[in-house]
Amino acid sequence: MRIFALIAAIWAGPVAAQAVPDAAVLADVVVLGEIHDNPAHHDLQAQWVAHIAPSAIVMEMLTPEQAALITPETRQDPEMLGDLLGWEQAGWPDFAMYSPILVAAADARIYGAAVPRDVARASMTDGIAATFGADAGDYGLHRALPADQQVARIALQDQAHCNAMPPDMLPAMVDIQRLRDATLARAVAQAMIDTSGAVVVITGNGHARKDWGMPSILDGVLPNAIIFSLGQTEDDAPMDGAFDLVLSAKGVVRPDPCDAFR
Repeated sequence: MRIFALIAAIWAGPVAAQAVPDAAVLADVVVLGEIHDNPAHHDLQAQWVAHIAPSAIVMEMLTPEQAALITPETRQDPEMLGDLLGWEQAGWPDFAMYSPILVAAADARIYGAAVPRDVARASMTDGIAATFGADAGDYGLHRALPADQQVARIALQDQAHCNAMPPDMLPAMVDIQRLRDATLARAVAQAMIDTSGAVVVITGNGHARKDWGMPSILDGVLPNAIIFSLGQTEDDAPMDGAFDLVLSAKGVVRPDPCDAFR
């Protein structure tokens, strides 16, 4: 399926060929992880997207309704598009970091896979399987996690929330993460059906990990799909999870996220 992309990679020249491994060029799905506020991570994502030339891009940050607003015309005006999407109000980092990804694949169809806040809240009372819908079983949401994985995920959620969350809330945080992974996987599966080409996924590192993130769910739905996952860290810090490749960029100066809990 990806042989034409490999030929394009060869013609693109030695710099591009070194930047993107052949395993990614030949994959059906390439998951590009990130730390959301690191511009270098988005620069690399844009470079890989330009090189891979996917048929579709699935973005964690967008709802399907927002994704429908992205056209070949609107993506050429980042400031206008950011306003159209309500990007700043959604709380994501500066849209100027993400817009080059859209420009890099002007012909790619854009899919949104965000879980809106009200849906996430509803899942806390209704359960993630009921919230996801009739195909929840296909995406593994009807099953409890293995006990050791549940414990590990609760610990990560506790750490991510600066050990400030009530302990009885942490399992719900794990469930919401599973809901987001499944929503991403469903969008990727739909993009593969619609476009019959390679799909790139733009998402946080936690969703990109192959051991229990979105790729592990997608593998259960489309076991024959070849999935390549890139994790991006800062200043060579170790990363939790399994990836096909981990790259590091210089860290950015940011406020202590735990200040909000103090």
